[in-house]
Formats: sequence, structure tokens, C-alpha cells
Amino acid sequence: YNRVWIPDNEEVWQPAEITKNYKAGDHFLHVQLEDGTELNYPVDPAALPPLRNPDILVGENDLTALSYLHEPAVLHN
Repeated sequence: YNRVWIPDNEEVWQPAEITKNYKAGDHFLHVQLEDGTELNYPVDPAALPPLRNPDILVGENDLTALSYLHEPAVLHN
């Protein structure tokens, strides 16, 4: 399963893991937050949440080395 960033009102971005396959046309992503909370996150198929980088890239000095370069990846790094 893929890991994604979910927007959050308090934390700005919450890391989550997709726990059920997403199919085109689904209105929810079934995710589990790092604290174990399971969540049905509503999504727009045209704007899925950004993917997380592999753990090996956390703390990378050169941001161009990140697999995914977007706001949550830069903030987390």
C-alpha cells in the first residue's frame, strides 16, 4: 500500500497509509494515520493526496534527491 499526506487543520499535513485499494470513481480513500486512527478520507479523483517519500530519503540535504517534491515533502524533510 502507498503512503500519502492528508491535509490537517492542526498539523498542516498528517502522514497516512492507504489500507484499501483505490479504484477510479471511489469517493473515499481508506487510510490509517500514524497514530493508528482509521479514516475514510473524501477525495476528488482529479486531486488525490500527495505521495510520501521513502523513509530512506527523510532528512536529505539535497531536495532534488526526493522522489516526490511538493509542500508536505519539503516541510517534513
